Amino acid sequence: MTETLVFASAVDPVEPWRAALEALLPDVRVRTPEEIGPGDDVRYALVWKPPAGFFARHPALRLVTILGAGADALVGRDDLPDVPVARLSDPEMARMMTHYVLFAVLRYARDIPAFEAAQRAGRWHYVHPREAREIRVGVLGLGELGGAAALELARQGFSVAGWSRTPKALPGIDCHAGPDALVPFLARSEILVVMLPLTPETRRLIGADAIAALPRGAKLVNVSRGAVIDEAALVAALASGHLGGATLDVFETEPLAEGHPLWTMENVLVTPHLASVAIPASAARQIAENIRRVRAGHAPEHRVDLTRGY
Repeated sequence: MTETLVFASAVDPVEPWRAALEALLPDVRVRTPEEIGPGDDVRYALVWKPPAGFFARHPALRLVTILGAGADALVGRDDLPDVPVARLSDPEMARMMTHYVLFAVLRYARDIPAFEAAQRAGRWHYVHPREAREIRVGVLGLGELGGAAALELARQGFSVAGWSRTPKALPGIDCHAGPDALVPFLARSEILVVMLPLTPETRRLIGADAIAALPRGAKLVNVSRGAVIDEAALVAALASGHLGGATLDVFETEPLAEGHPLWTMENVLVTPHLASVAIPASAARQIAENIRRVRAGHAPEHRVDLTRGY
């Protein structure tokens, strides 16, 4: 019997996913919501921020897969059936995220923003490079993506510390855990990389007090969710010079609103939520395997606990 997977994303094209998944699962048809007809037996959903009421139209669902690593968009929904929800865990996504984090940290470590400003002014400006081991990088969140980024930064020779809600142990990383360790961790982070999931506990965790705990002139990189940081406090710290710069891939409201002060701040780099994206050619294998597991009566791998938000 042919089953249907409904694909819903405003930013991901369906055709690469259709080709990859239907090649792995010949008895599954991938359809967009507009393509679903009365004869479709919709058992699976692959989604990124589906609209309100989306899941209520598909009462026979057996598995929901999120097009990414974060589950915050599905927390608290009243239309989600009682079925397993899985996130993507793809080595290619982790590699892409690590590349972005490494780029952002290296850009600050080598003073590239200062040289960019000097070039715009037509001014020859020399800053003597520092050794990587002298530069203290903090990775806030040591989950699958944060851990991979922290390990790569350490491999590149940076002095890397990490913070997580519960204790972690990573080779070459000075690991901190729990609320009492947050301020000391921030105080030693001259480049802070935010990689926490968005949960009720992490929403605006990095507010005015946390930002004030960072060394003056610290740089901040956010590749997690915009709402982990109090955006107004962030703008104020960038304007005052307490924060020397920020590289921001995520925002409280996306797209970033026209006229938002972050657009025009010279010490801010804005990118449109693309630090890591799902890659059909590699991630489709995980989705197909989870569908096979659910059919066999087993739990999917990388299942999300929506009560925790990750």
